[in-house]
Order: sequence, then structure tokens, then C-alpha cells
Amino acid sequence: MRILVDADACPVRHIIVRLAKERDIPVIMLTDTSHKLNDGYSTIITVDKQADSVDFALIGLLFREDIVVTQDYGLAAMALGKGARAVNQNGLIYTDGNIERLLLERHIGQRARRGGGRTRGPAKRTKEDDMCFEAAFIKLLSG
Repeated sequence: MRILVDADACPVRHIIVRLAKERDIPVIMLTDTSHKLNDGYSTIITVDKQADSVDFALIGLLFREDIVVTQDYGLAAMALGKGARAVNQNGLIYTDGNIERLLLERHIGQRARRGGGRTRGPAKRTKEDDMCFEAAFIKLLSG
């Protein structure tokens, strides 16, 4: 098992690294050239700054037993399709039972924005969000 992180805008990298170190699980952080990362533990892979380049690089490295941390529903769907497990930064564990609904909601939001509509942005991050992520992540790490 490894942990692969869509790290460009990931607010829980410190939690991932702490829990992975405790369990001696390798972490691979993927980012594009507009970000610089170095946490002293993870393998950092930097890819070009093209649309979805991090997503495609991550999927190319992914194995069935891996865990993916991403807020991107499309990337989560691809990870599930490869038999991996996936979670977002707020502790939502992606499953075959919820990914279609999430992708549909994303599509509806995109259509509304393209048509000139507005959708709400994400809420401000809280300590409770970090606690929810940590609980869900520990659940995934435990099998």
C-alpha cells in the first residue's frame, strides 16, 4: 500500500505525512511546476502545468491497493476504477455508491456556471474538517 496525493491544493498534507510515518507507509505527492513541496518524508513528483497533468501522472502510478487523496471527483472515479481507495480532504470516502452522484452534481454546477449562473464556493476550512479527514483516513489505512 502507498498513499498518492493530488497535492496542488491539498490542505491535509501534514496529517497524511504524520499518519504515514507512524505506519511506515510510502507517500507520493504529485504537484505541478507552480508549487514547491518538501516535507522530508514524501516522494515529490512534479509534472508540467497542463490541464489534468497531475491527475494523469497519478493514475499512471496507481496500484489496486493504494489510497488516493484528492478533491477531484474525476480523479477519484478513475482511482476507484483501478480498484484503489480514495478520500477527499474533508473525510469523504469515495465509493462506487457515491461517485456517480458526485460527478453528476459537478456536471450540473459546471453547466450552470457556463450559462452565467453562480454556485457557492467551498466553506472556510475548520478544525472539524481536519478531524473528519483524519478519522476517515485512519479507517482507510486500517483496511
